[in-house]
Amino acid sequence: MTAALTPKKISAVFLAACRAELDALKPGNVHRHSAGHGMDVAHFERAGEAAAGPIADPSLSVGKRILSATDASVAATGLNTNLGIVLLCAPLAKAAGETTFAIGLRRRLDMILAALDEQDASDTFAAIRIANPAGLGHVDEGDVRDNPEHLTLIKAMYLAAERDRIAKAYVTAYSDIFDFALPVLQDARRLASDFNLAVTTLHMSLLAEFPDTHISRKYGDAAAAEVRQDARALKAQWSPVATAKSISALIEFDAKMKSKGLNPGTTADFVVATLFVAGLIDRKPA
Repeated sequence: MTAALTPKKISAVFLAACRAELDALKPGNVHRHSAGHGMDVAHFERAGEAAAGPIADPSLSVGKRILSATDASVAATGLNTNLGIVLLCAPLAKAAGETTFAIGLRRRLDMILAALDEQDASDTFAAIRIANPAGLGHVDEGDVRDNPEHLTLIKAMYLAAERDRIAKAYVTAYSDIFDFALPVLQDARRLASDFNLAVTTLHMSLLAEFPDTHISRKYGDAAAAEVRQDARALKAQWSPVATAKSISALIEFDAKMKSKGLNPGTTADFVVATLFVAGLIDRKPA
């Protein structure tokens, strides 16, 4: 039976996922080919380094990991660069530290998500207030500004699941990652001439499959639907896998989105989380 992963290994896998996401061309997002939205690669590198320790700290609950990692990231950058990444990766990190190969990462993740409690909600809401993400609106029940009592984090995610893909991930045991994104990445890694192109394929596949809820919050559902359609229209450039010949068309798409201020941030969050899952499943020695 393979032992659960150490905090050192989990932190290393998390950092590797953050860096791999930055290395690849991901239209609309910040990456090594292009800055954007008032941010550059260095902001995300500092945020990832700041979050890596708290994310993997076995003494912390999911909520405390989210709060500590977000607080550290904002302190390191002065910006909200990785709230969505932290929200997705904190439960995965906890599961990886408590899971043997025989039990399975997703099964343990499902147990952890189901047990998220009121303190997890309070800590997570505090983290969201620190990050203050763009486009954060008001809702009648479960608004992060109210920090309501007697609301567990998993209940809060159920309330938000229809309008937010990260919340939906919590209530579906990360179905979008395990059932869609991870198989896409695995196929792309077999076909791509280099790993960065596999990550580009993952990004474009997610962008074409799911309306980006970060864009929806800032610019409305119609704008997110248009980006999704544009990604689908470029399918020949990234399916079954992106190639060196795809780069010019994808850079043009990148520039088009950035000229409109469209940042598919939720898609980037899912790219990192998928890379994190892939690294955890590899289960190489610490």
